[in-house]
Parts: sequence; C-alpha cells; structure tokens
Amino acid sequence: MKIILTILLVPFASARINAQTYMDPLNLFPRDSKLCTLSIAPDVPRIQSKLPELTDTTKVDTSKKVQNLDTVLFDMYGNLRVDDPVFNKKDAWYVPALNIVGQEILLNLADHYLLNFDWARVGFASWGRNLTAGPPWGNDWIWDDTRFSNDMFLHPYTGANYFDAARASGYDFWESSVYTFGGSYLWKIFGENGAPERNSLIYTTLGGMFGGEIMYRLSSNVLDDRTTGLERTMREILAGVLSPGRFVSRLVDGKLTHVTDQEVYKKEPLNVTIFTGIHQINNSNNVFLSGQTSELLNLQIDYGNPFERIDRKPYDFFKIIGEANIGLGRKIINDVAGYGILEGGNSRSGEFDFLSGLFQNYDFYDNPNYELTTLGFGYGLVSRYLPLKNATWYSTLNLDIVPFGGNDTHFGPNDTTQTRDFNFGGGAEAKLESTLNFGDMATIKLVANYYWFHTYVGEPGDNFILLLKPRVTVGIFDNLSVGLEQTIYSSVRESSDFATINKVTTEQKIFLMYYFEDSHRGGHYN
Repeated sequence: MKIILTILLVPFASARINAQTYMDPLNLFPRDSKLCTLSIAPDVPRIQSKLPELTDTTKVDTSKKVQNLDTVLFDMYGNLRVDDPVFNKKDAWYVPALNIVGQEILLNLADHYLLNFDWARVGFASWGRNLTAGPPWGNDWIWDDTRFSNDMFLHPYTGANYFDAARASGYDFWESSVYTFGGSYLWKIFGENGAPERNSLIYTTLGGMFGGEIMYRLSSNVLDDRTTGLERTMREILAGVLSPGRFVSRLVDGKLTHVTDQEVYKKEPLNVTIFTGIHQINNSNNVFLSGQTSELLNLQIDYGNPFERIDRKPYDFFKIIGEANIGLGRKIINDVAGYGILEGGNSRSGEFDFLSGLFQNYDFYDNPNYELTTLGFGYGLVSRYLPLKNATWYSTLNLDIVPFGGNDTHFGPNDTTQTRDFNFGGGAEAKLESTLNFGDMATIKLVANYYWFHTYVGEPGDNFILLLKPRVTVGIFDNLSVGLEQTIYSSVRESSDFATINKVTTEQKIFLMYYFEDSHRGGHYN
C-alpha cells in the first residue's frame, strides 16, 4: 500500500519541488496564479539579451546544440526546447541493452529467491525450449493465464523501464520503443521457464511506450543537475521513483552526482490535480449511494501547453489520471487512463484554438464490477474556446483503433481469482472529454467513452461499452473545491455462446479537490 501511495503522490511532490518564482523575459503571459510548478532556469534574465525574438509561431531548430548560450533556443517560458545534446549524448547501442539485461536479472532473482515463484526458476533447459519456440504468432507461443492487473498494468510498467533505459541513453521515442520490444522478447525467452506469451510481448511494448515517455518527462521536470546537497538528493530520489530505468542509467553514467552550470533537460509546464473522498459502487438496483463504500485518492497530471505553437514531438503534451481505492478487496488501483500526442500541430479558427494529430491512448479500469483495458492509436483533437469573459471551454476528442486490450467475461471480474478471468481482444474507441471552467468558482465536466471490443481469445463475440462520467465541482477558496461525480457503465454483450446480455452499473464519488496551477499551460481541465 505504501508503494501505491508513493507512486500517486510523487508527481505532486515534484510539482512542489519545482515551484520557483516565475520570470517571464518575453512578457508573453500575465501572471495570475500564486503557484507555478514550472522549473524556470534562474539565469534567464542573464541571457535575456541573447534570446531570439520568440513568438507563439517560432519554429524550433533542434539541430543546434544548446550548450552554448549564443545558440541556445528556449521556449516561450524560458525552458530548453530539447534536452542538451552535449550533456545527453547518445550512448552506444549496447549501453541501454546492458541496462535492460541488468533490470531483468535483478527482477528474476527477486521473483525466484524473494517471492519464490516457480516460473522464475530458469536455466539452460528452459532457455533451450524458448529459443526454439519460433515467432510469436507460432504455435509454441501461448496466451497468458494470469490476473488482469498483472497482464495489463504491471507488464506495461516493466516495459516503461526498458523504454527509459534507452531514453536516458540519448535515444528518441521511436528508437526507445525498439528497445522496449527487445527487452520484452528477451524476458519471455530467458526470464521465465514456461512457454513465452504473445500478449505479454504486445502489451509490454505498447504500454511501455506510453508509460515510459511519461515517466521520462516527469522525471526531467524533477531533475536539476545544477543543484547539490539535500535538494539534489531529494530530486534524484523522486526522479528514481518516477523512472527506475532512468535512475540505473544515471547511476552508471555518473550523472547522479555530476553538477552542471546550467539546465540540461527539456521541461514543460506541469499542472497537478489531486482529490480525495468517498467512492460508492451501487448495488444491482443502482439506487443512489446504495452499495459498497471505499476511500479514494485521485491524481491527474496535465503536461505541456497544447496551444503553444511549436514543432510537436511525441508526448510534449499528455494527460494521465490514476485512482486508488481502499476497502474494496484486492482491486486497489481502480483506474489509470491517459493520452499523449505522437505527431501533430496547432491551428486557430475564429475564437477556437486547436491541437490535432496522431495520439496514443491507454485505459485501464480494474473495477469490482468490470475490467477493461485498451491501447489505442488514432486521431486526436484538443480545443479551447472562451465563450464568456470568465469562462473557458476545453474539449478533447479521440477516435482510435485498438489493436489489443482486455475485457471481462460475461460473468464479470472475480476479486479472488489468481488466473485469467477476462478476454483478449481489440476493436475501436471514441473518447470525449469536455469541461466548462468558470475559474476558481466552478467547473462542469463530462467524460463520454464508447468502446467496441471484439474478442480474439476467450468468449467469442462483441462487447459494446458506454462509460459516462458527469462531474460538478464548486470552489471553496483559492484552488480548493468540493465535487460530485456520477459514473454510468453500460454494457451490451453479444455472443454465439449465449443470449445478448445488457448490464448497467452506477457509482458516485464525493471529494475534496486541490488544483496546483501553472497559469502558463493555457488553463486547466479538471
């Protein structure tokens, strides 16, 4: 439980540790917030005369090294546009590969000698069998039979650390994804004694790309290699919790203790929303506040300004939400969901600002009444409109193909099972998130997700799922609000094995919410 709470609270701590007095050398934005979570280089005024004339349409020339102040390119907030290529040189290919191998050796030893898992007892016999298993689509590869959270949450987390081994060694997003696949394949062959599982290879790779880039960028917002002493130690610990794979790389490279005379990592504006309260999952009659009650802790992170006109790189804008529930059996991690841009650009039409392009989405819902996870790729659109002087309307639309995911069977999830109680499959999804924000006074929000899930392995058929989450928050003072959220889960399951099944469950959440605002993101979406 302590580990789970630490994972949820560390980004909040990273926001606090990066809070500094804001200095806007270009005077592009008014200062209207008491707290800025953005790390601004303290020497910005010193180099102000050497900054190019930046506007929100300034093009990025990433070919220039940023170590020399005469050629440095900053974003409109005074931060580096890219990691300093002089300090963050690309290592030889084998450096991240050895990092990944080291991670897997330590993981296998822990699984074998500390947790005493039979499948971790590997040797020449198991390696020989798995080396001759052929390609993942062959008959000697199987579909995993373990629990939902293990397959759909822990495997992506493991892949994220493979990914960060490469990112911390100077490799870009797409190059790091190759290392993630390689690390996953290596583990399936050498890390376990059973037949290799193709679903693990898929989800460790795709989920590792999603989680790895987020972990890398959040840890960059924490790190500051100009610092020393206690502050440096705390920053390295927090960054290490956020990205263990990067921590190993920094340890080997000597960067844990190396001090620089200026900022060397790309940072982005970071907003954090945290709320805690009561979560009610209603009985089958769906009467308001009629079922199980648990305590919840929810964390939302918005990274980057979606309306800044820049040359877009993978995940320079993303959003992720995580929620933990206490008191509902083993399902403590209730959901983790988010999206990040892979490729796209900004535009404006009338009073609307847009960011559109190719997005990656990850949804993980491990609810006592349903299990659902998807990894989607498709078109995404983020928009902003100011209908009134003190009101802003934000919307995000994602239309995705889902190559792979998991979904509970028609029996529903089993809270005590140690084996697979869900189907493997894929399909498509449409996700809408719309928020009308009245500043500190109130917000009205609607999340509407629709999933088509077709089973590949498990119960044959199709599942059509609608997930609605209307929410209202009312400000109490400053950035503290009280809120109420209703969840409606509606499922229509069609199969040749049984008659069509319709299922509806409802939930309520009552909570206190605090918003740590960086006013330069262009607003918040909570």
